[in-house]
Amino acid sequence: MALPARWAVRSGDAGTWLITSERRVTGLSAAVIADLVAELGPVWQGRRDAALLDRPRRRAVGAGAKYKLVFVDLLLAILVHLRHGVTHDVMACWFQVDRSTITRAAGEIRPLLADRGCRTEGGLRLRRLADVITYLGATGQTALMDATEIRIRRPGAHRGRCSRFISGKSRINAMKALAITDERGRPLLCGEVRAGSVADITQARDAGLADLLADTIDLQILADAGYQGLTAQTHGQIITPPRKRRGRHSNICNGSRPTTKPHTSPTPQPEPPSNTASPTSRTGEPSPGTTPDETACPTPSEPSPNS
Repeated sequence: MALPARWAVRSGDAGTWLITSERRVTGLSAAVIADLVAELGPVWQGRRDAALLDRPRRRAVGAGAKYKLVFVDLLLAILVHLRHGVTHDVMACWFQVDRSTITRAAGEIRPLLADRGCRTEGGLRLRRLADVITYLGATGQTALMDATEIRIRRPGAHRGRCSRFISGKSRINAMKALAITDERGRPLLCGEVRAGSVADITQARDAGLADLLADTIDLQILADAGYQGLTAQTHGQIITPPRKRRGRHSNICNGSRPTTKPHTSPTPQPEPPSNTASPTSRTGEPSPGTTPDETACPTPSEPSPNS
């Protein structure tokens, strides 16, 4: 099947044109992508040149294998990978390169995006968790916090502790990042990456969130039930849903009184018949179940005429 005439360009240009022409692919406009290229391109080239100068040169300047993709193509490939979670093999087929090229690009581009941080409305760059807490304390905004998972390839069998990358929620090999946004959903931080098996509350504690909130007051961060233990440690600055009680206390938490079984008196049982000859008890009173005629004294009979 032949491609349309507008796609009849070189492989790298085809992938670049398709990504930049449709905003849904990366979630960014062409102007934002151009700003990223202008900002991160010189940094990427500087780090690459510094890595070459750190080791003794064995070839002349300009010798060796050339990059099949320029920095723009590498950046777009990683943006698509991060947004849609596609594998490196898919991106390699799209740009018609080997998978190792995309894997190397991920190791070079992702640190640049992480160091860039998130920009606020005033143009302030937030690169660390401490910067986010300081910004929220100064503006008095309410933040939202949660952990997001990034799917990764399964580690090799020779690598130790491979199971620590398996997420307990989705059961996939993933890395977990701490994400904090403002009340309108605009990102303020996405970092503090840990293995997929690490709990959300453990990740926040390792990042030093409880220590940073110890120096602030009246700061509100909304989180889900996975961060319930941090509410007491931060003096209520991290707001989580209430704990769910189980058993007989569950009805009390829901506002209703516990239902108890009504008290019923025991049903009287009929007494067995007595085997004694006398219908009266030892106290002289008639025993239960007898009639007055049975307990009355017998009438004396008249004497016989022969007596």
